[in-house]
Amino acid sequence: MVRTYVINIRQFEKEEIFRAALLSVSPYRQKKIALLKTEREKRRSLGAAFALNAALAYHGLCERDMEYVLGEQGKPMLRAYPGLHFSLSHAGDYAICSMGELENGCDVERVRPDKMRVAERFFAEEEKAWIYQAGEAEERNRRLFRLWTMKESFLKVTGRGMALPLRDFTILIGENGIHDVRHSINSKCYYMKEYSLPDLFRETAEYRVSVCCEAPEQRMDIRHEIPEQRIICHGAPEQKASGYQNHNIPEFAPELEIVLA
Repeated sequence: MVRTYVINIRQFEKEEIFRAALLSVSPYRQKKIALLKTEREKRRSLGAAFALNAALAYHGLCERDMEYVLGEQGKPMLRAYPGLHFSLSHAGDYAICSMGELENGCDVERVRPDKMRVAERFFAEEEKAWIYQAGEAEERNRRLFRLWTMKESFLKVTGRGMALPLRDFTILIGENGIHDVRHSINSKCYYMKEYSLPDLFRETAEYRVSVCCEAPEQRMDIRHEIPEQRIICHGAPEQKASGYQNHNIPEFAPELEIVLA
């Protein structure tokens, strides 16, 4: 099972809240945040730490207590819990963390206009054909970002990052938001699930989320609007859900939990 937690970083815009929250994360994360240049980058990194903390809390663990090591491909791992795999991503006002017993990778992107040159340069021919099947320019751009997040999540789950050319694998669009990957980098099979945040948070800007993991013996069983999807919202903006607390700082509960069972 892979669980993905989504955090809105706007809650860290007030300096006193940011400072209190910063004291509650691990020394490793504090050092990473200190090296970042802009306040927005710092808030995103802090949000990623709290998304990770939410994922760890499900297993009775706390991010502040974690020590990290780098895997063979440079992917961060939990030193004391190598069987718990996680992935982090952030964009715009959101940070996310996926965690589970399967290798996984996640990505979140804010949909932005005028990015079709990315597809022309880096996407596989089948992927470009799927994009251009859409008649409206807005829908073509949305398809581009759907593929972008899926390809990024695949790069993360393999640990190869941008060392793997984007044209060397192809996202095969399936039904109900569940997709496969055609590749030749190893003998493993991968599948992925995608989400759109406006459906959940009433955002005016559109965000795409994709989570990719190794294929288990059985497919995912997730429930929400479709049979394979389960999405748990932890409270609306006007009624914040209760969450974990560290060092008497305000509660920062994840606003969304996506479960890939």
